[in-house]
Amino acid sequence: MTIKTVISGTGLTVPGDVITNEEIVASFNAYADRFNTEHKQAIATGEIEAQRESTVAFIEKASGIKTRHVVDKKGVLDPAVMHPVLESRTDDALCFQAEFCLPAAKEAMANANKTAADIDGVIVSCAAVQRNYPAIAIEVQTELGIKGFGFDMMVACSSTTFGIQMARDNVASGSAKSVLVLSPEITTCHTNFRDRDSHFIFGDVCTAVIVERADTCTSEHAFEIVDGKLFTEFSSAVRNNFGFMNRAELNDKRGEEDRLFHQQGRKVFKEVTILASKLINEHLAENNIKPDQLKRLWLHQANSKMNNLIAEKVIGHTPTSEEAPIILGDYGNTASAGSVIAFHQYHQDLVSGDYALLCSFGAGYSIGSLILKKV
Repeated sequence: MTIKTVISGTGLTVPGDVITNEEIVASFNAYADRFNTEHKQAIATGEIEAQRESTVAFIEKASGIKTRHVVDKKGVLDPAVMHPVLESRTDDALCFQAEFCLPAAKEAMANANKTAADIDGVIVSCAAVQRNYPAIAIEVQTELGIKGFGFDMMVACSSTTFGIQMARDNVASGSAKSVLVLSPEITTCHTNFRDRDSHFIFGDVCTAVIVERADTCTSEHAFEIVDGKLFTEFSSAVRNNFGFMNRAELNDKRGEEDRLFHQQGRKVFKEVTILASKLINEHLAENNIKPDQLKRLWLHQANSKMNNLIAEKVIGHTPTSEEAPIILGDYGNTASAGSVIAFHQYHQDLVSGDYALLCSFGAGYSIGSLILKKV
């Protein structure tokens, strides 16, 4: 007998610091002015290019982002620093990323009516983890008093949907009754705030999702996971070259910016839009679901124009905010967490039998699509 699985609860951790577009533009332009003054002669001779100033209008037109939550506003906005500044912790202290998971985990557990005793596994699935081992998931598991297993996985901005599918497979196979999936996205730690094309993109959050057997679910707002579809295709158009082998690489002349997020924005927009809309349409067809049956699309929140275009290619018309909600304005791009933030905030109005779709896409390229049905 096939074990039906549901998403029975979600949670969200948001840092207290918020940066507006006006603030991040002022910081970047102060850096640009300093750079251009310090390199005035080299710029005049054409050896290097001058830094162009950023503007609020450019940011909002390019992305739809207006504010973003961050773990350290002071460090990010300081033109001499331009990255978060966090206190180092000893090995016996709870690490930052594990601590960041806890409020979202507890909220998801409360929404799903679950205690630690009800959960068999913890998966931390996000774009980057702060260490290779031991797993952040095991640290969270221990802190919450959950027995069973825990592991980390990374699939860039598709990490959440891939993690939910992994949890679903564990539950459907009978190896777990309930799994907690966490995506602690501290994206500002790998953002290049000196890059005009991406300095405004990212924000920090953590999302949590409870996946469990349908027959154990007591949640008021549960969604059956009808089917999941995962896809990857290699591309270097979105890349981060930071890794444990960096110090071993001979004759490495790449700068710090190479070990931070960087992308070929226009290429990514074009290629991912085509790949994501194609995969979603194929996924629906494989499950005999017509696009007009979808009541909602919770899409990866990277760019408002991209989201609207993908939704249009699926449902056949420009989506309304109810059909494809966008949370970019308040949160920015939160890597893999964006689609779950949209789900977390915009799902309670759906009624039993409604179909919806949760989809994320990112570096790799990677795409995760989950067809959901309100219980």
